[in-house]
This record gives sequence, structure tokens and C-alpha cells, in this order.
Amino acid sequence: MKKTASILGAALFALLPLSACGESGDGLTKIKVNEVTHSVFYAPMYLADSLGYFEEEGIKIELTNGGGADAVMAAVLSGDADVGFCGPEAAIYVLLGGSQDVPTVFGQLTKRDGSFLVSRSDEPDFEWEDLKGKEILAGRKGGVPAMTFEYILREHGFTDADIDLNFDVAFNLMTGAFEAGTADYCTMFEPTASEYQAAGKGYIVAAVGEAGGEVPYTSYIAKRSWLDRNEDTAKGFLRALLRGVEYAMTEDAQMIAEALLAHFPSTSKNSLAVSVESYRSIDAWQADMAMTEASFERLQDIIESAGELERRAEFSALVDNTYVKEVYAAL
Repeated sequence: MKKTASILGAALFALLPLSACGESGDGLTKIKVNEVTHSVFYAPMYLADSLGYFEEEGIKIELTNGGGADAVMAAVLSGDADVGFCGPEAAIYVLLGGSQDVPTVFGQLTKRDGSFLVSRSDEPDFEWEDLKGKEILAGRKGGVPAMTFEYILREHGFTDADIDLNFDVAFNLMTGAFEAGTADYCTMFEPTASEYQAAGKGYIVAAVGEAGGEVPYTSYIAKRSWLDRNEDTAKGFLRALLRGVEYAMTEDAQMIAEALLAHFPSTSKNSLAVSVESYRSIDAWQADMAMTEASFERLQDIIESAGELERRAEFSALVDNTYVKEVYAAL
């Protein structure tokens, strides 16, 4: 499979030594986490860090930005990251490619697309049908953001001739390309979308997650071998994250924004609060962090519809909810 070759190739050319959980200088167990992008969409993880939940579990996370699910999975496979944080589609490609050390999903943070559609002009009466004949920057081909967007268009009656998605711009470069004049619309995560609108550069016309419905959008993935060696650490990691999810879903948005400032130093507190409310309004986070088989199958429906899936994966071969169910029940 082309997707598998791309991911495995990136891992091989990384030429990096295998990593494992190790002691940090302060006696905490360090977990290297490679995230697909940096966004308030992932607020619970940053809250778990800022509020000291990871530290209470004896853990220190080292965050790096992969800039795309394929790069995240390559980091996991090469050993440069202990845990990958991205869409589970990347793990599906590797699993179906015959990996001997299966990348295992052991927790799901978000349950729908977290992007917002931004237009160059104000469209208070926007309808999805308005996108016919328009060019949209929606992400990397084969990535869940782009495939979800294409799935939404098909549900609104679009044919291949109607769809003009630009896949040529890297995920983390889309906003810059849009500002430079590429495409009529662009999907953006928070806080970028709200800040872009506040600066008068564009207008948010739709929440992609509302239209796309529930899907296991972003998950924590590790090699089976890493999970087997670090079971207690993995449980502590999930326990801290679940506390972060609860805080994000229940506390005052301004208090959440205050705690997020350390991870978004160039973003205003008010902008962060607006972003948090945006994600609450679309019910973005998975409260128990356990992936359901129904949502997993819907994800494969979306990938299949985009022509990116040669055969389907078995839920049990990729997803292990054992740890998160145990931790959630105890909390």
C-alpha cells in the first residue's frame, strides 16, 4: 500500500535510535509524544500537563510536532517517539501493510473533526452546496481531515466533478498558503480560525465536525511492544489525560484558558477561551477515551469512500481499550 510505504520509508530514513521511557532530570518518567499538530482542539492534554496531572503520575511529557499523521506514525515506528498522537488511519495503513510490531490505539481524545471552514467573504447563509466549483484547502490526501471533508461533500450530493480539494499544501502550511491567495476556502483548527476571523482575514462559515458526525479523529498510538513494557506508565498517562478531559468539559472557559497559556504563549487568554467554547459547542472530546467499534467502522467507511483503503482492518487487531477502561472505571 502506498500509504504504508510512505510511513515506513519516513521511519527508515529517520535513522534515529530506538527510544524508551526513561528518567528525566527531575526523577520523572519521560514520555516522548509526537502530536499531529498543536491546537486547542487537544486542550485536555495540555491541561493535564499545565495542571500537574502528569507530574502527579510521575510522568513528564516531551511534546514534538509531527505536522501530519504520516510523520507522527513514522516517529513511532522509528522509535523517535514513544507515543504518537494522530488519526488512527495512519495505524490502519501500517497494520494492513503487515507490521510485525502492531501500532496499537490505546486511547481516543477527540470524537469528531476539529476544523472550521473559513471563507474569504462573509457568508451568513452558507450552505455546503455553495462549495460547488470552489477550491478548498482541506489537508493532506489520505489524512482524516481531507477524507472527512470529502465524505461530507459526497453526503451533500457532490460528484467527483464537483469536488475541488487542493491536496498539494502540507497540513501545517495551509493557513499561510490561504493567506497568500491559494483557494477559496480553507479548513483551520482553533485558535487559528478564530484569530484569523478576528484579524479580518476571513470568516468562519461552518464547523466541519458538526457536519461530519462522530468519528475517532485523534488517538494515542504506541507500539504493542512499548505498551507491554510500560503498562503502569501507560495507565498513569491515561489517568492524567482523563482528568484533563473532565476539566476541559466542566470548568469555566476563562480558567481553562489561563491554564492553556503556557502551551500557547503567543495567543491571548480571550482567544483561548473562545476556542474552548467552540470545541465544547461541537462536543469535541471523548469523555471516557475509549474507541467504539461503530465509530471505527465509520472511519473506515470514510477512508473507503476516498479510495484510500484496499481492505478493512479488524477493530480488535488495532484497538486496545483495556487500559483506558480500567483507569476510567477507577476514576
